[in-house]
Amino acid sequence: MKNRLLITVLAAVLLGGVAIGYTVLSGTSPQEAAHSVPVGDGPRLTVLSNGKLSTVSRNDPAGPREVTEQRCDRAYEAAGTISCLRPVGALKAGELAVLDHQLKELRTIPLTGFPNRTRVSASGRMVAWTLFVDGHSYAANGFSTSTGILDTKTGTLVQSLEEFSTEGSLPVDANFWGVTFTKDDNRFYATMSTGPHRYLIEGDFAARRFRQLTDNVECPSLSPDGTRIAYKAAVNGDPQQGWRVSVLDLATQKITPLAETRSVDDQPAWLDDKTVAYGIQRDDGLNDVWTVPADGTGTAQVLVPEASSPSPQA
Repeated sequence: MKNRLLITVLAAVLLGGVAIGYTVLSGTSPQEAAHSVPVGDGPRLTVLSNGKLSTVSRNDPAGPREVTEQRCDRAYEAAGTISCLRPVGALKAGELAVLDHQLKELRTIPLTGFPNRTRVSASGRMVAWTLFVDGHSYAANGFSTSTGILDTKTGTLVQSLEEFSTEGSLPVDANFWGVTFTKDDNRFYATMSTGPHRYLIEGDFAARRFRQLTDNVECPSLSPDGTRIAYKAAVNGDPQQGWRVSVLDLATQKITPLAETRSVDDQPAWLDDKTVAYGIQRDDGLNDVWTVPADGTGTAQVLVPEASSPSPQA
């Protein structure tokens, strides 16, 4: 355990230096230069622009954006609640910051690990996060994750889903990641890996229990109507071959691979019941937000250039 903590701290120092260097060298992107231009009324999206919380118009997502000074490695917003996984700093661990729509801090939770996924329930009440404790890729052998959930209404905090029970005993190599909440703020879906399997699980927050549903489902995202799961499916069941973004119908178990044929290592986000968004890293290291129809038709399109972590504002 001490060795693992030492490795995490040393890696934090290195990553902190890389992040500082990147900020200095990259300067201000064209999108950040337009931060003083209001995006106007109408539907909006929250994204990260060069690591800063930003807002773009759904009607003109590639246009001007409002960029704040709030830095996050991963972020998600729903019903005025913002979950921000802050970058790991030199000589210290990171933290989860829960913010309101005016960026006022409501709660912070110290965390050890590298930010990977975060979600907020549709009501804004429940917040979930995933960190890499060891390793930096779901395709790597020997990776380890830590996934927690916070009930912002009661203050109840579950530091790790490993605290939950299931039928039989919890596998010793179990890892959890990619939480997505149902509308009742109690049930949720997530991924649990054990051995070569990556199961979709359904959890009950109040009962502290979960059950396995089906295999080869990673980073699930529940549709607004609650009927489908968008996720990344390992090609031929092997993450080393990449992932295909797909949709699972919960009632029929029908799987629909979407029109995006590139490997997508992200937790998809539903913009509405017909559209799935996700991030893809470019060759220059920057990310773009892409969208694709949820029924398998059409083609993938860039929605927000030089951005990541999309979430629709209510």
